Amino acid sequence: MPSASVLRLQIESALAHKIPSALTPAARLIRPVAATGIAALDAALDGGLPIGAISELCGPECSGRTGVALSFLARLTQDKFCAWVDATNALDPLSAAAAGVNLSRMLWVRCGAEPPQPRPSNPFALPKQCLIPPEIIKGLHGGGYGSHPRQEIKGLPEAVSGLFAPRCAEPQPRNRRAQHSSEKSPASTHKPVQPTPERRPPQRKPSNPWTPLEQALRACDLLLQAGGFSAIVLDMGSIAPEHASRIPLATWFRYRAAAERAQASILLLTQTSCAKSSAELLLRFEPAKAIPSEPTVFTGFEVSVEIARRRFSEENNITPFRKPPQSAHSTRRTTNWTSRAAWAGRP
Repeated sequence: MPSASVLRLQIESALAHKIPSALTPAARLIRPVAATGIAALDAALDGGLPIGAISELCGPECSGRTGVALSFLARLTQDKFCAWVDATNALDPLSAAAAGVNLSRMLWVRCGAEPPQPRPSNPFALPKQCLIPPEIIKGLHGGGYGSHPRQEIKGLPEAVSGLFAPRCAEPQPRNRRAQHSSEKSPASTHKPVQPTPERRPPQRKPSNPWTPLEQALRACDLLLQAGGFSAIVLDMGSIAPEHASRIPLATWFRYRAAAERAQASILLLTQTSCAKSSAELLLRFEPAKAIPSEPTVFTGFEVSVEIARRRFSEENNITPFRKPPQSAHSTRRTTNWTSRAAWAGRP
């Protein structure tokens, strides 16, 4: 009598064209993922960014973190709705549309934008004399075409004398007493004239970056509570690390629980890691380097990213009864790819 393993192989081979691995239980992933659209990054992350968790994209400016976020939203906005919470009003809608993002399915929250100022009204206005015709003067000599001749002669001599008056100014008599008294007064009595200090324009007080950051955090709370968004990007790339580190860890823990409940992906674009253990994935971006093949024309740059922390690795994608201990440095892995400009075309 054949063993159970032999029977299992026979049944699976017979049903392979209909049901692959009919008797083999499928591996249950702890966290589903969504593709970013970058083949090298998706291969390193085993499919893409996790859904229902927080992913941190840390790095300096011009390192490629915004490009990864736009590529991620370009795939989701084809049939889902997303949100971009901009803490410093740094997002360029034209760049997002060029990356393939459907702007009609993306909510853009601008926290650092200044309120629109009213336009100045046009001070020019026509006089009423040009719009309202003069009243008709009735009389013996007027007849509706003018006033009496005696009224027209009034003021004519003064106007003629002023017209032919000499234009040079008349000599003014000198004040000899004032001049004589000033000559006798000693020089010590004169006080030196102090020069008036130059008026400097009022200096503008530096803006407080914590106010737009508070607005961004509150906006994320409202979006997570409302639901309906598959991904929420919190862009804090232009916020200094000393201000981003002031955010309490309880805020990120609350975001983590809300994202898991709503099955929404939260992407944090920061300069340094601030979510700590609440983030399931941490990607560190290095400064991008220009492509050296074209020294005179900018055609793109090379992006290098390091997977600094990952809660569930590829070897542990099945739910175990007991989670084995993992080292934070055991999943470090570097991935590179090339991002080309729109005018350079595809390689």
